[in-house]
Amino acid sequence: MEGYVRHLLAVLPEVQIKVDDPKPGPTPNLKEVEIHLSYGGQSKEESFYVTNDGQYIISGSVYAVNQNPFQADLDKIKTDLSPSFGTPGAPVVLVAFDDFECPNCREEALALHANLEKAFPGQVRLYFKNFPLQSIHPWAKAAAVDGRCIYRQDPAAFWKYHDWIYQNQADITPENLKTKLTDFAKGAGIDTIQLGRCMENNATEADVDKDIAEGHALHVDATPTLFVNGRRLVGTVPWDNLKQLIQDEVNYQKVAHNAGEKCCEVTIPSALNK
Repeated sequence: MEGYVRHLLAVLPEVQIKVDDPKPGPTPNLKEVEIHLSYGGQSKEESFYVTNDGQYIISGSVYAVNQNPFQADLDKIKTDLSPSFGTPGAPVVLVAFDDFECPNCREEALALHANLEKAFPGQVRLYFKNFPLQSIHPWAKAAAVDGRCIYRQDPAAFWKYHDWIYQNQADITPENLKTKLTDFAKGAGIDTIQLGRCMENNATEADVDKDIAEGHALHVDATPTLFVNGRRLVGTVPWDNLKQLIQDEVNYQKVAHNAGEKCCEVTIPSALNK
């Protein structure tokens, strides 16, 4: 399998390839095989389907016509304990995998935060996921860890940080990030002592690593990557285009009811539950 894929994708010899064990595929006649490619600190994942007799390899997506076409990705996205804004239980959920140092993320992230709820009141919710591209952005992961420290202290303040760091992106360096962040925190009413302790201990690094792992499981390899009810959008999409796509999904969910956020019912164990 490795040799075939290496030849198929014209992968250079210095790129490492790891082939996972086959797992059940979308139909009884197919197995799914994950391929992991890595080089110079960067990684990428590809999925292939292999027939049970091993004679055919299929590259691409397989859709079940009685399911949401994006169900496979929706099953991998976990939104619990992630920064969010919008309406709980909304029919359209956006999940953004972003990098605070990424210039391409800046325009889309700021546009979404400024316009999304105004354009679609009560109909949308957005979750933020960290996906720092560490091999090309030296302060991205530190900014992600710091942002999670702020979120842990005050979830609402995270979105002030989100806008501030994108607006000041061009002036931030690995050397001045901590100083600039401390100045921002003072003005935003954040407890700087608590924040400093969290940053020094890397207390939220595991949260960031969890986002990164989820991104890899979804085969995210570029930022921004935005999922709209599971629909993958890679690269910066202008707000007017996003607005039309989201409106189409709002309209579609009025009929389909096969995506969005399942919220907010709590079931208490009881003899009355049947």
